[in-house]
Amino acid sequence: QVQLVESGGGLVQPGGSLRLSCVVSGFTLDYYTIGWFRQAPGKGREGVSCVSASISPYAGSTYYEDSVKGRFSISRDDAASTVYLQMIDLKPEDTGVYYCAARRTTVQAMCGMNMVDYWGQGTQVTVSS
Repeated sequence: QVQLVESGGGLVQPGGSLRLSCVVSGFTLDYYTIGWFRQAPGKGREGVSCVSASISPYAGSTYYEDSVKGRFSISRDDAASTVYLQMIDLKPEDTGVYYCAARRTTVQAMCGMNMVDYWGQGTQVTVSS
C-alpha cells in the first residue's frame, strides 16, 4: 500500500523557518520524482518544489516556483525513504496546506502541470504574527 506521510508543519512568525518531511512507503523512492504542493485557502493546489528521481535520466533536477526561489530547498534521502522541504524567511503568503506527491515523471511535468500519481494527506503551515 502506497503511503506518503508529511510532518513538520505548524505556526511560525514571518521570517521564521520550518522543515517539512515526507516519509514514503509502498514503493521504491529512488525511481520517483517527489514534489511539494501548496494549497492556500480558497485556491487550487500549486507545485512549490519538485526533485527528480535518483534513478532517472534527469537525476539531480529540481524545480522551484518563482516565489520560493532562494528561500526553499528540497532534498531527498532515498535510504531513509524521506524527502524534505527546508523553508526559510517564511512569508504570510506561504500559508497553506502542504502536500507531498509522487510520480515517475519529470519535475516540469509534476510541478508545472500537477501530474501526480500519489498524494499525502497534507500538513498545515501558517505564517502569521
